[in-house]
Amino acid sequence: MTPTSAPPRLFDPARRKARVQRAERAGTPVDFLHRRAAEGLADSLDAIPRDFSVVVDLSPRAGVFAEVLADHNAAARLGPVTTPVPLADRVVPGEGPLGLEDGSVDLIVSVLGLHWANDLPGALAQIRRALKPDGLFLGAMFGAGTLIELRDVLTRAELEVTGGAAPRVSPFADAYDAAGLMQRAGFALPVVDGDTVAVRYADMMALVRDLRGMGEAGAPEGPKPPLSRRTVARASGLYEERHSVTSDDARPRVQATFETLFLTGWAPSPDQPKPLKPGSVAPGFRVAPRNG
Repeated sequence: MTPTSAPPRLFDPARRKARVQRAERAGTPVDFLHRRAAEGLADSLDAIPRDFSVVVDLSPRAGVFAEVLADHNAAARLGPVTTPVPLADRVVPGEGPLGLEDGSVDLIVSVLGLHWANDLPGALAQIRRALKPDGLFLGAMFGAGTLIELRDVLTRAELEVTGGAAPRVSPFADAYDAAGLMQRAGFALPVVDGDTVAVRYADMMALVRDLRGMGEAGAPEGPKPPLSRRTVARASGLYEERHSVTSDDARPRVQATFETLFLTGWAPSPDQPKPLKPGSVAPGFRVAPRNG
């Protein structure tokens, strides 16, 4: 790829929007991972003794962050959490202009949306430009450890049944990639840390139903043939063979791993601490383990 060429398009914005809207219409939302991620962002705000008057939520699922924030001390230091960006521009970030004036926002949050960006560096750069000097961005996105079990069994099953395999689980950035992209987008003092949780399900199809309920079902760009029933059945069997665990009630379950990367970055300002010169002890960004 030449330096001027566009990044590959992995996701179909219209298909992705339809997935999210279908999940919202389903009734009871499957949002436990969204709430866990929002809690992580709210915890970060609790530790930052700053007021943020103009707050924008770019999350695909609007409202979850504001609901979680209401139970945190930081809520008293924030203005109203607004969602001025249309859903189409939140489900696949960076597809078009963000619609926010440059230098107009004190705090931008994004809960589990950025891993759907076709152009993640571009989406991050848009966010940075919308922030006022010394404005703050807090984001949460799925990382490379997410759904490693599902990726494993779908690949193995398709190879066994058809002799070839196409990617069936979205690619996710790891912490070091994300930290580098934050720096590339122009954020000052970027930090990336992670949180990994293992969720147990009765079987693979229960996991798939949850992914649909989260709005996280696949939305690939271009046509992709669906998996055959034989492939799905083989994948389900492999999941139980390779990734089963015993629950507290002694019943067998399968495990699904979700890794969330938490991104923190500031819009540059003359008043901020300056990074050390090349060759000094600390790098320009930090990747840290997350406690809890």
